[in-house]
Amino acid sequence: ITSSCHVGFRQHQQATSVVCCREVSSNSSTPKPPDTSLFVPLSLSTEAPAEGSVGAELTQTLDKNELLKILNRFYKRKEMQKLAADQGLDARLFHQAFISFRKHVLEMPSLSADLHIILSDICFGAGHIDDIYPYFMRHAKQIFPMLDCMDDLRKISDLRVPANWYPEARAIQRKVIFHAGPTNSGKTYHAIQRYLAAKSGVYCGPLKLLAHEIFEKSNKAGVPCDLVTGEERTFMDVDGRAAGHVACTIEMCSVTTPYEVAVIDEIQMIRDPSRGWAWTRALLGLCADEIHVCGEPAAVDFIRELMYTTGEEVEVHTYQRLTPFSILNHAVESLDNLRPGDCIVCFSKNDIYSISRQIEAKGLECAVIYGSLPPGTKLSQAKKFNDPDDPCNILVATDAIGMGLNLSIKRIIFNSLVKPNVNEKGEKQMETISTSQALQIAGRAGRFSSKFKEGEVTTMHRDDLPVLKEILSHAVDPIETAGLHPTAEQIEMFAYHLPDATLSNLIDIFVSLSQVDGLYFVCNIDDFKFLADMIQHIPLNLRSRYVFCTAPINKKQSFVCTSFLKFARQFSRDEPLTFSWVCRHISWPLAAPKNIKDLVHLEAVHDVLDLYLWLSYRFMDMFPDTASIREIQQELDDIIQQGVRNITRLIRATDPNLTDPLQTEIMHGQTGSEATSGAFWTRGRVQRGSGGTSESSLASRLVRDGLLTPDLLKQLQREWSKEHRRQDDNQLSTLSADHHEKNSKGKRKKKKK
Repeated sequence: ITSSCHVGFRQHQQATSVVCCREVSSNSSTPKPPDTSLFVPLSLSTEAPAEGSVGAELTQTLDKNELLKILNRFYKRKEMQKLAADQGLDARLFHQAFISFRKHVLEMPSLSADLHIILSDICFGAGHIDDIYPYFMRHAKQIFPMLDCMDDLRKISDLRVPANWYPEARAIQRKVIFHAGPTNSGKTYHAIQRYLAAKSGVYCGPLKLLAHEIFEKSNKAGVPCDLVTGEERTFMDVDGRAAGHVACTIEMCSVTTPYEVAVIDEIQMIRDPSRGWAWTRALLGLCADEIHVCGEPAAVDFIRELMYTTGEEVEVHTYQRLTPFSILNHAVESLDNLRPGDCIVCFSKNDIYSISRQIEAKGLECAVIYGSLPPGTKLSQAKKFNDPDDPCNILVATDAIGMGLNLSIKRIIFNSLVKPNVNEKGEKQMETISTSQALQIAGRAGRFSSKFKEGEVTTMHRDDLPVLKEILSHAVDPIETAGLHPTAEQIEMFAYHLPDATLSNLIDIFVSLSQVDGLYFVCNIDDFKFLADMIQHIPLNLRSRYVFCTAPINKKQSFVCTSFLKFARQFSRDEPLTFSWVCRHISWPLAAPKNIKDLVHLEAVHDVLDLYLWLSYRFMDMFPDTASIREIQQELDDIIQQGVRNITRLIRATDPNLTDPLQTEIMHGQTGSEATSGAFWTRGRVQRGSGGTSESSLASRLVRDGLLTPDLLKQLQREWSKEHRRQDDNQLSTLSADHHEKNSKGKRKKKKK
C-alpha cells in the first residue's frame, strides 16, 4: 500500500489544487481513537514458567492476601491509569487488563522470577507500588497484542487515498464521459454504441440480467463478447480464449486488464450502503482509455469531484426522456379499475401474493416478478406480460423491475410508498421511497421500445397520491459519498499483526480504525460478519475464509445458510463437493410446488445452486461439477416458473386449516400488527381439537417468516369460510334429501304392511 501511494503523485498534486469545495481529511490529521469495545483479550497459558519457582527460592513465598491488597492499591492509582492511557489503554482496557493481571498473579502456581522479586520487595516495604507498572503493561500487551502495533494497524486501515490503490489506472490518462439522464433517455444506448465500435471493451452492470442483455446484444451485432458473472463464465471462443469484449456484473470486472472502452452502468449506486464499493473500485481502477459512465444527473458533480483526485476531466453528455410520462390526478382505488398494461408495484412478497390472488379471483391473469425469483423465471414472466397474444396483461411486481427488464408498461401503480431499507450502519428501517427510487420505477411506464409511447403513474390508494406527487416534485438528492470496502490483502495484513483474532473481530477493528476523507464511507459489513461468525468454528485458512464470507447469499433463508455451513465444512475436510453430494443435500429431483412454502423452498434451493457455482469459480478443484449443477438448475428454474404461473392456486393450497390461527387471534382480541409483533405468534403453537394436543401452525410460521400478511390471512379466511359454508349447505341439502327419501321409503313400507 505504501509503495503504491507514490504512483500517480503528480495527478494527486494537480487534484489538491482544484478540490476546494469539500473539507477532506489530511494525512496529518489526528487519528480517531479506536473502539476498544472490539478488542477481545486473549487467554494466556496457565503453565508455570520454564525457570520454575526461582523467584520463591531467591526470596520467599508470597502472601496472597497481601498481594491482593497491593494490586488493588495499584489499580486505584490515577497516575498509573494516566500512564496506561498514554500507551493506548483506555478505562475499559485498563480494567480488563488489570482483572487478567490480578488473576494471573494470584492463580499462577509460580510467577516469573523478575515479577516475583518485585512483588516480594513491595510486600516487605523495599519497593514502591508503582514498580508493578512495567510488568502490568507487559501482561496487557500480551492479552491485547494490538497495543504494540497500533501505528501499523492505522496505516493498513488508512482509506483516505483509494485512487492510489490502482497503479495501472493511474499510469494512463483516461478520458471520462458521463452520460446523464433519467430512465428511458437513451444514455446507456449511446455508451453501448461506443463500446461496440471499440477494439476492446468491458461493460459493468449491477445485475446479471443486464450483463446477459449486453452479452447477447454484442454477439448479435457481430462483436464477440464473453460473459462473466459471479456464477457464470461464457467464452465465445471454443478454446476458451478471452474475447476483446466482456459483459460482467460490476463486482467481477478486472482492474488490471487494459481496454479501449469501459462502460459503468447505474453509477448512482456508488452510494449504495452495501454494494457501493464495487462502483468506486470500477471507476477508480478500470484500465481503459475511455470510461463511459451512465446514470442520474444527480451524480454528475460528485463524479467530477471524484475524478479531480485522479487528475482526470469529465465530459458530460445530457439526455432527455424519449417518451413522456404523466402523474394522474386520481388513484386506482379498486382492482376493478385495472387496465391492460398496468403494473402494480409492491415492496414485499406478502403484497405480491395478496394482490395477485385478488386479481385472479376477478377472472384476470397477471404476471408476477419479485427479487428472489431466478433470472429465467423473471424473463419468462416478463415475456408473458409483454406478449400481445397472451391473455396476461397485468403485472404485479416489486421494485425489482426498476432495472434489468424490458417491459411494455402503460401505467405504473404504486401499491405503497413505504419500503424496508438498510442504512449505512446496517440498521433496517421502514422508509418512504426516495425521489430517485420513485423516478427509477415510474420511468418504466411508456418506454421508447414498448407499444405504449406515453406512460402514466398513480397510486392504488387515494391518500398516497399527493405524497407521490410531492416525492416526484423534488429534485433527486445529489450524491455526496462513495462506498469503500476492506480488501482481502488488507485483512491479511491485519491478521499478520493479530494472528489470534477472529475474522469478524479483524473486520470490526479494521472499520473502527479506518480513516476516510469526506468523499467516501465504509460500506456496512453486517452480512460479511454474519457469515464469518457462522463458520468461525470451521478450520479454514484466512484467504479461503474471506472468500467464503464474500459469497452473495440471502441470510434470511435458513436452508441457504445451512447449505453454506455444510459447503464450508466439506471444503475444510478437503473433500470435493461432487454432483451426487449436492443432489443428496438438496433431495434432487424436486417435485413441483404444492403451496407457497414449497415455492419459497425451491427458490432457496436455486440460491444454493447459485452459491455452488459462485464458489466453483474461486475453488475449481473443490467444486468440480459445474456443468451438471447448471443443468439441474435450469430444470429447477422451469419448475419454479410452473409454480409462479400457478401462484394463486399455491396460495389457496397453503394451509387448509388457515382459519384456526385467525379465529384464535380474534378470540384474543388482537389486531394483525399485534399478532405479528410477537404477542400472539411467540406462543408458536395453537390448540387444536378437544384432545388438548398442540402442533405448530403453518399459517403462523408463514406470517412469522414474512411469507403471508395478516391481512391476506384474514382475506383467505373469509373466502374459505364462505367456501366451507357453501360446502356445509350442500352437505346439509344432501343429508336432508337422503333423510326425506328414507322417510318416504319408511312410509311406503308401513302402507304395504
